[in-house]
Amino acid sequence: MFEIFLASLVTFFVVIDPPGVTPMFASLTQDMPPAWRRRMAWKSIAVATFILSGFAFGGEWVLDKLHVSLDAFRIAGGLLLFLIALDMLFETRTRRREARNEKVLEERRSHPGEHEDISVFPLAIPLIAGPGSIASVMLLFAQHVEWAARGAILAGIAVNLALTLAVFLLASRMSHLMSATLAAIVTKVFGILLAALAAQFTIDGIKSAFGLG
Repeated sequence: MFEIFLASLVTFFVVIDPPGVTPMFASLTQDMPPAWRRRMAWKSIAVATFILSGFAFGGEWVLDKLHVSLDAFRIAGGLLLFLIALDMLFETRTRRREARNEKVLEERRSHPGEHEDISVFPLAIPLIAGPGSIASVMLLFAQHVEWAARGAILAGIAVNLALTLAVFLLASRMSHLMSATLAAIVTKVFGILLAALAAQFTIDGIKSAFGLG
């Protein structure tokens, strides 16, 4: 079970990327009162938890209704995660986040004095519960059907959500402590790990689909 927990912990740390979302949260909430920032942090985590739990327990039902096999989803999900890993390695993911962040800030500048609820978008979706997180939880739940194993997966997700909440609450301090160079190194290292995990998901799906395992 520890191996499953560790795989879940690393996978969701990579796809959620708490160090990477910290500067985004800090800039999006820089003009907000502390109480509102804390509210946005807690609410975004709650919404993301609801979304990931829904796909964890209802994802297989959705695939069944769409007549999509688990092997096909493993292959597609692995390819999706591999593309996310490439984004991390070549920093296009960071640039997209910054562009989305700037768009939200521009909308806020046009309505000064108002504190927009950013907990659902862009915090919960897609920064926390994005395509990578949703695909990951569905892949891991499809791969492990025992309740003990699924409990280990949920524990890995919970640790990452708790870590994300912590960095949100400490975002104003942490954004000054983490340099751009350090953030880039962390992103690239975990991008390589995610690429390896994505390749393994795809290989497992191909082996199972064609009876090669």
